[in-house]
Amino acid sequence: MICQKKDYKKLKKELVKLLKIEGLDVYTNTKAQGNQGFFRVNRIDISKTIDAKRACQVIAHEYAHYIHYKIEPDMLKTFGSIEKLFLTPDIENIKNELIKVTDFVAKNSSMEKLYTLKNKITEQIKEMESIIKKEYPNFQHTKKFKEFEKFIKRHKAKFFLKYDRVKYITPFLRKTEFYNIKNIDSDFPDIPKAFRANLKMLSFKRARNRINNRISKMNRYYNRPNELFARFTEGLAMDYEYVKNLAPQTFERFSTLCNDGYFLNLNKIVEKIVCFE
Repeated sequence: MICQKKDYKKLKKELVKLLKIEGLDVYTNTKAQGNQGFFRVNRIDISKTIDAKRACQVIAHEYAHYIHYKIEPDMLKTFGSIEKLFLTPDIENIKNELIKVTDFVAKNSSMEKLYTLKNKITEQIKEMESIIKKEYPNFQHTKKFKEFEKFIKRHKAKFFLKYDRVKYITPFLRKTEFYNIKNIDSDFPDIPKAFRANLKMLSFKRARNRINNRISKMNRYYNRPNELFARFTEGLAMDYEYVKNLAPQTFERFSTLCNDGYFLNLNKIVEKIVCFE
């Protein structure tokens, strides 16, 4: 394989041209429904918001979806199967390797940002717990905070027990007031510092739960056969040698099937990207 230096924008155009020759409609002037790329039957959208280098990697990902769709026409509904993709009984080892590659690819996407944000929020929770323990050394976030509960049930800021932002209407004058947990120190200086810290901690815990739910949802999405296959292809486009060593059995089977023409022109797309210097 002879590799030549190329401009990423030029490479992107070449890849798009190859896909169009196969009869695919390729659009690079949309936002891809809020994603970096999007595949539907014979159409591929590559987001206009990403740079040319990243676009080439996303093209490999979306084209893998197209190849999978050609192999399993019901893939868009069933998400496909590892067995049908790799034509081997040793599915468990291949799936485990695919998950490793997906973890590698995900670290270069929004998943890494979620984990970083989760770690930051966990540190904020520890900070609030430390503030509480200065005044209440026996405080444990897993047990009832009786002093706090006794105070907050009579205070109008009790809405912060469940919400971060509220529109509050006063009982008699029907005056509308807006409150945000971020402003609790200035809006409610009458609340003891330890209790304000507890309300902030509850808010941080809600935020962490939301992130955990998003991570779980994304993991379920990433572990679908169609995504595992597409991200394996994307991983090869990102770091060929690393993925080859990370998933040797999968790579060997993938290469054999590529040579047999099972994945159509997928190897040509990957090779063009890998040859870029």
